[in-house]
Amino acid sequence: MFLIAGPCAIENRDVVMTTADTLNKLCYELGITLYFKSSFDKANRTSASPRGVGMDEGLRILQEVKEQFGLPVLTDVHECYQCAPVAEVADVLQIPAFLSRQTDLLQAAAATGRIVNVKKGQFMAPWDMGGAIDKIEQVAPHAARDGRVWLTERGSSFGYGRLVVDMTSLVEMRRFGCPVIFDATHSVQQPSSQTGVTGGNREMVPYLMRAALAVGIDGLFIETHPTPDNAISDAANQVRLADMRTLLQQALEINNIVN
Repeated sequence: MFLIAGPCAIENRDVVMTTADTLNKLCYELGITLYFKSSFDKANRTSASPRGVGMDEGLRILQEVKEQFGLPVLTDVHECYQCAPVAEVADVLQIPAFLSRQTDLLQAAAATGRIVNVKKGQFMAPWDMGGAIDKIEQVAPHAARDGRVWLTERGSSFGYGRLVVDMTSLVEMRRFGCPVIFDATHSVQQPSSQTGVTGGNREMVPYLMRAALAVGIDGLFIETHPTPDNAISDAANQVRLADMRTLLQQALEINNIVN
């Protein structure tokens, strides 16, 4: 089991470096491979709220994380022109769920030669992810077989403002032969609140995480923040950094039983 973790958005250097330092030490102690994740731009927003520090400053901070802690990093791309410069820093390019059917974006990310993590759209069936893989492999043949395509489950739309997780989706997506990741924090979102701010319930993260691990996954995605209630994005969903040790210890115990 590997871990993708970090603050949802790069809001400032201090939050990123504090989180990276803590996660790096914790994962080293627990023997977990860590990919540090944070987004330089949160373009898919309910309202015109703060989005992050932007690509240039965000990549500079992620490069500092790589150099200081020796961690591979992952970040989102939203437009084709971003892929090449982001790939100069990021080890994994992430396709946001709302963009998981965007052919040009998928192929621009694949053309960089980096790993592409495709988050399954809230509106997509798990077997529909085969289309995303096919699009990527038109540019990067055998990328899935070679481990350069990851698939992430982050819940499915259930009416307005609710997500549910179909755990059989994890089984279905593993049939493609790609690493399958469970996003435990976005799965507890309550999207598009009438207040203009996405809600959620971080108390449910451990329950969904444990269920996904029991089914069988390759990686966990958990957004975490020193003071999540003050975060500029997904404040209600992010796990408190101080709670990550307990959460990861539970994850390892279940993963070891399953495997």
